[in-house]
Amino acid sequence: MSERRAEISEIFSSIQGEGMLVGVRQVFVRLCGCNFACDYCDTEADLTAEFCRMEGTPGRRDFIQVENPLPLERLTCLLSGWQRGWPGIHHSISITGGEPLLHAALLQEWLPSLREFLPIYLETNGVLHKELAQVIDHIDHIGMDIKLPSTSGCKDLWQAHGEFLRIAAARKVFVKAVIGSNTEDWEVIRACEIIASVDDAIPLILQPLTSPEGRIDIPPLKMLELQETASGFLKEVRIIPQTHKFIGQL
Repeated sequence: MSERRAEISEIFSSIQGEGMLVGVRQVFVRLCGCNFACDYCDTEADLTAEFCRMEGTPGRRDFIQVENPLPLERLTCLLSGWQRGWPGIHHSISITGGEPLLHAALLQEWLPSLREFLPIYLETNGVLHKELAQVIDHIDHIGMDIKLPSTSGCKDLWQAHGEFLRIAAARKVFVKAVIGSNTEDWEVIRACEIIASVDDAIPLILQPLTSPEGRIDIPPLKMLELQETASGFLKEVRIIPQTHKFIGQL
C-alpha cells in the first residue's frame, strides 16, 4: 500500500453531467489545485485543503470532513464498502479537479489500486502532456478540454493542447470546448484543426457556457452555427450542456 497521501477536496457519487459519458454514475475524486483560473470556473486553485469532504453513502450527501492529506487506504476502504453494498451502480471513477495531473506522481502510485475497483476516467484541462505520459497506462477514458480564449480567458495554449491530445489518443478520448456569446469561428476552427491533425474521428463536445444562475450564455442559433463550422473538420460534433446542473446533481 502506498504511503503517499493526497490533498483531496471531495469524494462523492453522482451522475456525470458532461461530455461523452453524460448520464453514467461515477465516483468523483476531486483533487485540489489548478494551474489555471478560467473565467467560468469556481474551483479553488489551492493545492491544499484542510479537510476532504467525503460522502459516506453513495449519492445520499451524508458528508463528513476527513483531515487532509488523505491516505490511499481510506479511499480504497470507502470504495470497497460501496462495491459490496451497491454493486454495479458505478461506471467508473472520475479523477477530477482543478487539474488532477498536477498530482501526476501520486496518481502513478494510486491509479493501479483504484483501477482494481472501476475503470479510470480522467477529467483534465489538456495541457500537462508530460504528466499525462506518466499515467496514461493506468487510464481508460479521457475528457480533455481545449481552452477557447473567449470563454476561459486563457491564451496561447494551442501547441500544448496538440501535444497533449497526441498522447491522449492512445485511450478513449473526447475533447470539450466551452462556447459562449463571444466565441468566434476562428477559435472553433483552430480547435478542430488540432483535433483533426491527430484523428478527425475524435469527438468534440461544444459545451454552452452556463452562468452561476443556471442561464445558458449563448444564443441557440449561434450554438448551431458553431457546430456547423466544426462539422466541416470533424466526424462527430455534439452540443451538450452541463446537464447535472439541470437535474439537481452535484
